[in-house]
Amino acid sequence: MPTKIYKVDAFTSIPYQGNPAAICVLDKPVEDQWMQAVASEMNLAETAYLLKEGDSFRLRWFTPTVEMDICGHATLASAHILWEQGYVPKGSAINFKTLSGEITVTQFGNEIVMDFPADPESTVPLTEDLTMILKESLGATPIYVGKSQRDFLVEVESAEILRSMTPNMSILAEVPMRGYIVTAKSDKPEFDFISRCFFPAVGIPEDHVTGSAHCCLAQYWGGKLGKTEMLGFQASNRGGQVRVKIVGDRVMLIGSCVTVLIGELLS
Repeated sequence: MPTKIYKVDAFTSIPYQGNPAAICVLDKPVEDQWMQAVASEMNLAETAYLLKEGDSFRLRWFTPTVEMDICGHATLASAHILWEQGYVPKGSAINFKTLSGEITVTQFGNEIVMDFPADPESTVPLTEDLTMILKESLGATPIYVGKSQRDFLVEVESAEILRSMTPNMSILAEVPMRGYIVTAKSDKPEFDFISRCFFPAVGIPEDHVTGSAHCCLAQYWGGKLGKTEMLGFQASNRGGQVRVKIVGDRVMLIGSCVTVLIGELLS
């Protein structure tokens, strides 16, 4: 039987904006090699695979080149498909078993709420050498550098600087981390902060909207702004917004999705 595959734009309610993800709903286990091959064929930031296990779903995420241990937008898209296509009754909670532990996802009106582990950063001393390296690789001068479990977090002076950055992807790809989250305070009153994310080391030069990065951004800007609930905007060429709520050592990532394609994998 052909495998159903869906393409979903996440962290947006407008087609062809936000971050696209491919979602495969499996009826039996498949080989990792096949999952990686399909992800390469889809050539999106993430292709997610769902397999029912009891009352939960096993969820795995693949970029075009590697398997990831966490992904926000493809988790959002996965829950959206399970409810929309009738795999799970609308309104019921979904439990995902992942490489980052159990993630619970719920519906709240037209939005989807994901319960993710926080990923706070620790300060990295901003030496003269580090400043020069980051200026060369990112095309902008940092005013703060931190390091989370997966990424470097870099704050730049303004939203205008962030939007105009032209990073050197060859240099960024050499980082022994997933990549760089670059952020600034928002210049628009409806948002608290903005960001861009660069992950060439895992096959994603610039990610469109990165849910998992907001597990770090929420902690960082929450401390700076004295807030536990914020709205972030990711200023990629497609753009998207992520609402965050800090609850202890967890971060609620909140957003919407729209399905743009339904198909079948024939082989």
